[in-house]
Amino acid sequence: SIAPTFGVEPMMGTNPLTWGIPSTDAFPFVIDCATSVNQRGKIEKYAREGVDTPRGCVIDDAGVERTDTEGILKDMVLGKCALTPLGGAGDKMGGYKGYGWAATVELLCTAIQSGPWGEDICGVDRATGKPKPMPLGHFFLAIDIEKICPLDTFKKNAAEFLQALRDSRKAPNGPGRIWTAGEPENDARTERTGQGGMKVNVPLQKNMQALRDNRPGLKEKYEKLPFE
Repeated sequence: SIAPTFGVEPMMGTNPLTWGIPSTDAFPFVIDCATSVNQRGKIEKYAREGVDTPRGCVIDDAGVERTDTEGILKDMVLGKCALTPLGGAGDKMGGYKGYGWAATVELLCTAIQSGPWGEDICGVDRATGKPKPMPLGHFFLAIDIEKICPLDTFKKNAAEFLQALRDSRKAPNGPGRIWTAGEPENDARTERTGQGGMKVNVPLQKNMQALRDNRPGLKEKYEKLPFE
């Protein structure tokens, strides 16, 4: 959960802003980004890799920017630390912008439906650390492009702009390529389909095995996983 700028209490979800925009490219422009610098799933990935969490992603109730990954995961369950909004803690790097976007999403997902927010949808019983129901709200918006301009025209215009971004001058110390949203995922899908699947690292393999072995019915359904 995200703490507001100049705050330390987890008050909002990671509240992603997600858009899908069609074009004449082989893949659509699709972006799904949390309004926090990082997410719990990424911190869990750091834990599996045995590395520190980058400074600026998490702040605790003493105002300290934490990097101890295992400690962060434990304290997140207890509500003793929070994710920082895009831009980080404070306002020097524009953290108030991420905070504002996170609050916008929270408003759209709660005010319309008079739904719960904050601690009521944290998903964890703070006293026991066990999961609890999360009665989340969601907000969806669909735009009928044809009511504004022909869809084919829109898709053509979108593709021209996106290609211009890719063709723009590259940073001399960069990878030599500029991607647009949805393109890295399309590249990965193409590569993995071509090689018959994707690699699963050893820590994740162990997690999958533990899940299978400890959940009713999964052992019978998945007696042997592909990597076993």
